[in-house]
Amino acid sequence: MAETLDPLLPERLDRLAREVLDLAKERDAPISVAESCTGGLLAALLTDVQGRSHMFERGFVVYSDGAKCDLLGIEREMVDDCGAVSRPVALAMAKGALNRADAGVALSVTGFAGPGGDDDEEGLVHFACVRDGGEPLHRECHYGAVGRDGVRIAALETALEMMRDALRA
Repeated sequence: MAETLDPLLPERLDRLAREVLDLAKERDAPISVAESCTGGLLAALLTDVQGRSHMFERGFVVYSDGAKCDLLGIEREMVDDCGAVSRPVALAMAKGALNRADAGVALSVTGFAGPGGDDDEEGLVHFACVRDGGEPLHRECHYGAVGRDGVRIAALETALEMMRDALRA
């Protein structure tokens, strides 16, 4: 069981994290993540699994638009034109996380975890996952107004499922 986050997260997330890390080890595919609305929770979960955390290579917490551009190499025009919470930006974040790490698989998550501006859909989250040499995957989820914690926990589960599926392919 993950130690630090154990009392806070559902047990199914711990099981999924272990499965993802085991698959990463079997495929010799270290993991990199680029997180916005989850604020580093995915990296914390993956590094909290004792005996398996060595398969986590690197994490980028890119909450601001500038961080997405500076740390992941995303063109500012893309963020301005498409919005930070969009399919193109999620895909660019995953590719940037893969290219800037010694990883075999990278996942990105960007969304609105809580109430935002007038045009922001609370609970809208975009994910992208890419394996070295593979086709990128994208998923758009509409979790609804379940609160910041609800959106973040749901996003962790989706992210882990996407990495698991990418590593199984």
